[in-house]
Amino acid sequence: MLQLKLTYFDFHGGRAEPVRLALHMGGVAFEDHRFAPADFAEVRKSTPFGQVPTLQVDGVQVTQCDAILRYAGKLAGLYPADAFQALLCDEVMYVVEEAGVKLGPSFRMTGDAQREARAALVNGAMPVYLAWLQSQLQAHGGEYFADNRLTVADLKVFVDVRALNSGRLDHVPTDLVEK
Repeated sequence: MLQLKLTYFDFHGGRAEPVRLALHMGGVAFEDHRFAPADFAEVRKSTPFGQVPTLQVDGVQVTQCDAILRYAGKLAGLYPADAFQALLCDEVMYVVEEAGVKLGPSFRMTGDAQREARAALVNGAMPVYLAWLQSQLQAHGGEYFADNRLTVADLKVFVDVRALNSGRLDHVPTDLVEK
């Protein structure tokens, strides 16, 4: 039996949440190792790039959230077998990741700097990404992004949209996705 250990911060959302969802939905057993943000300095020492999430597969540490999510999707039956449908799934995952990379630096900011950075995103890049995601969803039938069924791409979008709508991101209006 496969031994899986997912390591990430102890909060809902973020880059490990779609992995958690996929593994749970697929009935795949795994150790969900969550740590407090205050412990990150110590945890990062055990990772090759100083970042999380990581997934240990039978003791082998793997990095990169989309690679981990794709693997979890394959284990859980939530990743397309068809090459073109897999391409569509990956495209959505990478677009969501790219949007997250643009938002990421603002988490290390405070005050006016954070407000200005997030305002620029809310009025610039984020609506472009969200509109593209909406167009892709509609282009593929309006319910799923790929394979005419739930895939890890849908889970990744769900987690990010939930975060944008949550009210937990200062200076990001909770109706951004609806606009």
